[in-house]
Amino acid sequence: MNQQVRFDPELVKRYDVPGPRYTSYPTAAQFHEGFDAELYRRHVQFSNDNLIPSPLSIYAHLPFCHTLCYYCGCNKKVTRHARQGITYLEALYQEIALQGNLFDDDRKVIQLHLGGGTPTFFDDIQLERLMATLRYHFNLASTDEREFSIEIDPRTVDADRLQQLAGLGFNRVSLGIQDLDPLVQQAVNRIQDAALALGQVELARKSGFKSVSIDLIYGLPLQTLATFRQTLDAVLEVRPDRLAVYNYAHLPNLFRAQRLIRESQLPTAPDRLLLMEMTIHKLTEAGYVYIGMDHFALPDDELATAQKAGNLHRNFQGYSTRSECDLVGLGVSAIGHIGDSYSQNLKDIAGWQRQAEAQSLPIWRGVTLSTEDSLRRRVIESIMCHGQVDHAAIEAEFGVDFCDFFVAELHQLEQLEADGLVELDEAQLNVTPSGRLLLRSIAMVFDDYLNRTHPGQELSRVI
Repeated sequence: MNQQVRFDPELVKRYDVPGPRYTSYPTAAQFHEGFDAELYRRHVQFSNDNLIPSPLSIYAHLPFCHTLCYYCGCNKKVTRHARQGITYLEALYQEIALQGNLFDDDRKVIQLHLGGGTPTFFDDIQLERLMATLRYHFNLASTDEREFSIEIDPRTVDADRLQQLAGLGFNRVSLGIQDLDPLVQQAVNRIQDAALALGQVELARKSGFKSVSIDLIYGLPLQTLATFRQTLDAVLEVRPDRLAVYNYAHLPNLFRAQRLIRESQLPTAPDRLLLMEMTIHKLTEAGYVYIGMDHFALPDDELATAQKAGNLHRNFQGYSTRSECDLVGLGVSAIGHIGDSYSQNLKDIAGWQRQAEAQSLPIWRGVTLSTEDSLRRRVIESIMCHGQVDHAAIEAEFGVDFCDFFVAELHQLEQLEADGLVELDEAQLNVTPSGRLLLRSIAMVFDDYLNRTHPGQELSRVI
């Protein structure tokens, strides 16, 4: 695929509308409570029975934080009471045992991610027991094929902790920095020392981590071009392997913490576009490849090479290199993807804990994909990950005539082609460098659910 990206301000303004992030298709808006634990077990068994069973990926949600970051839209619990975390872990061990019993022993776990919240809210002994429990109930890979990652608040670790985490098997780390300007940090209640935060990159590498990623956010209160440029310059000096530079989505009706942000301090829409343009220009000039959807990687990073090779895919953690895996979701609100199904755990901690403690899978809702869902998912993922759709490949996999099946969608795409977002011919759809910033807008053309269900769903804007 063409990995180049071009910022066209007029196109961005025209197509910057609310839309899904397509970490799945169908999206979570189509999950329903008719999908229960029994149906989940059946999908796991179908997956086990495959002639060549897929390897596993595990996501475990650890929702606790010591302090509240006002911008955060994650499912979290802010507390200083360690006992709440201990109780949560005990329930999580129960769920791990329940899930582990469902999967055959030959289902090797080659990918693992601890997310939050702040996973390093828990101490080394607690995380060691968590990893031991996972290892007891699942077949965790112990070789270089594993990709075990953990999200870290830089304020919660030092060199010793990073070495401990590496010793537990983690080889990738994601550092949540967001912004280094003191005034911005104060406005979002995330105060951290810049030198200490950035110093974690070198410490992580010395501890044996193969890959270090940094998360930043643009569009936060009091951010300016000058201050965010300084943040980017400082980050580029330590040269992380990956960068995720997210657009802040201000949705105070959905996320109570965001009501603490002064809307008068947020950058204007034109200023946000300038922040985005500057970020893309600075990072690509520094040698990073724009993967898509806020993600950048060095050219030799697995994300960049997987995209070139056509092996990239998306899940609920964003872009991933392990498209062959079934995803097991553990913990409150965690989402799994087994075979032709998605499932989500209960969203409230108390309800999730009650179910797990009662030795019952805490499945809340999910969806079984129809053949058409799978077809449209393949097309949308091809757009989001590879910037192109090969008609022949879709036709070979699903037994349809692409142009006949998607006649209405191709008609819609004519306007996008006229605007320079895509190029169309009889064999394929190709996203242009200008269209790569608007992948969500292009993918939305193929979303059969978007306009006929959940018309009032609140979505973030595509830019």
